[in-house]
Amino acid sequence: MTADSPTSPRQRVLLVTGLSGAGKSTALQVLEDIGWEAIDNFPVRLLGGLLGNEDEDSQLAIGFDSRTRGFVPAEIIAMCKQLAARGDVEVTTLFIDCAGGELERRYNETRRPHPMARGRPVLDGIKAERELLEPLRRWADIVIDTSDFSTNQLQQEVREQFASSAEREMTVTISSFGFARGTPPLADLLFDMRFIDNPHWIEGLREKTGLEAEVAAHIEADPAFEPAFARIADLLRELLPRYAAQDRSYLNIAFGCTGGRHRSVYSAERAADVLRAEGFSPTVIHRNLGSRPADPLERR
Repeated sequence: MTADSPTSPRQRVLLVTGLSGAGKSTALQVLEDIGWEAIDNFPVRLLGGLLGNEDEDSQLAIGFDSRTRGFVPAEIIAMCKQLAARGDVEVTTLFIDCAGGELERRYNETRRPHPMARGRPVLDGIKAERELLEPLRRWADIVIDTSDFSTNQLQQEVREQFASSAEREMTVTISSFGFARGTPPLADLLFDMRFIDNPHWIEGLREKTGLEAEVAAHIEADPAFEPAFARIADLLRELLPRYAAQDRSYLNIAFGCTGGRHRSVYSAERAADVLRAEGFSPTVIHRNLGSRPADPLERR
């Protein structure tokens, strides 16, 4: 298969530019988070030599603006036309725009000097830069106006535009743990299962774990378990799609009991089954499953 065959894998190149203070750096950070290799303030005249040395199907985001060495919009557009004619790359240009008044407010709040103000009022620098970048704005494939955006809104917009469906999928981790051995620091949702009758004190169950049928039967026999777990399951079904809609990358759900070997383990496994039925693919971690049974811990 030749390099210019229409079915050949092509390196994706995203050129990110825009007005200073509009959000270019934020956009590049998000692109890096979702799997793009991001380079900021790269001398764009050297871009042709950089391409073709990367793996096929790689994603490269190049950030540049008026501060970048060799920044001449007409030359950049001509270079883009040359790159677009190549069969081994797919070039897209993203322009981050923002209203002058909002940019002025941002610079006044941060007290940063505008790169084109040079001792003049900030608004003069913004106007000069806008005039310089106007050809690139007209040329750009995608324009994102951040005038009314918070940082989170810009992050979400970039993810929606440039993340693949697989990269957008929220990573869900369900863990079991023992309170006596410390609470996990990163739990977003934590459920305390110590209200269930403790299998540790049942002859023949102490050495077993929540992964075994005998322990599961004992937990299910507690009349408090099923109605309580049904409410937990309903809560997870309600909350996880909402977390995903908020563009969460990771969600950690934890179930705790005293020692982390029986009730929390079984509950975590049941919760994983619930989420799999809802289309999620949770990772299950049993933090204290290998810990030895200890009466002093269970009495705590």
